[in-house]
Amino acid sequence: MTDTKATSRRSFLKAAAISSVGVTVAGGSAVAADAPKEPTSTALPDRVPRKNLGSTGQSIPILLVGCAQKFDPKYDKILHRAFKEGVDYLDTAIVYADGQSHRTIAPFIKQIGDRSKLWITSKGPSKNATVESYTKDLDRCLEELETTYLDLYFMHFVDDPKFLEPEYIKMGERLRSSKKTRFFGFSCHGDHQVELLNKAAKVGGIDAIMFRYSFAKYGDLELNKAIDACRKAGIGLIAMKTQDSVPGDQEDVLRFKSQQFTLAQAKLKAVWADERIDAAVSHLDNTKKLAENVAAAKAPAQLTMGEFQ
Repeated sequence: MTDTKATSRRSFLKAAAISSVGVTVAGGSAVAADAPKEPTSTALPDRVPRKNLGSTGQSIPILLVGCAQKFDPKYDKILHRAFKEGVDYLDTAIVYADGQSHRTIAPFIKQIGDRSKLWITSKGPSKNATVESYTKDLDRCLEELETTYLDLYFMHFVDDPKFLEPEYIKMGERLRSSKKTRFFGFSCHGDHQVELLNKAAKVGGIDAIMFRYSFAKYGDLELNKAIDACRKAGIGLIAMKTQDSVPGDQEDVLRFKSQQFTLAQAKLKAVWADERIDAAVSHLDNTKKLAENVAAAKAPAQLTMGEFQ
């Protein structure tokens, strides 16, 4: 490594460790956290840690890049910096960035030069979806991303248990058999998460689920039972909406203090502390936020009980 590259990398990691990015909340306001001290107890690892995704036998980083944005098709520094840090999982969808996310990720895949070094998840819309439309949407994903396969194909924004009926589970089996996707599952954002997780654990055929989960859900008994059921069934679990950025928590989170982490970092650490969660997806729309998230993922220090409370 040249002196210039080494200096650049050290600067990036230092910025990551002391970053104090605010957390955007509903309504557009931002809650700022005090800048944390740079972790000194243990050196940061070179790359973001990894975990197995459920019973797939596949290892993914604990931090995933949410791709609900348009990237620079010539050279996107967010994607390239994330990849160098071991954040090689891209979570995208047909509808992201008004349909531009796929097309701006495609050049990045070519720049990496080895498709197998990336994990790419995409999604077909669930509104008025059918088995036929999901199947066609997978082909559309492959065409726009200019790849021959996805690592994981999700039914997107599922909020109706009908999408776990046998016809959809059999569809997932066919799509895996076609080699157009290695794994199959769904994402859920709405009010029926518990019902959907419980049903998925019973019916089988679901490799992974991405669902809304944050520190604010720790005490939800029924959700915890559903998470346990999915883990017992070998389903990989990916957390999204980890910041729980709602107006009701602003007054409390303003009082958060930590010697190690910003508020945004602490919210991620709280999710990763749940050993049932395999990874958390984060919307990384600037390099400062990427640095902050990467530092949290790498930091060996955990939240204290006081910070949890």
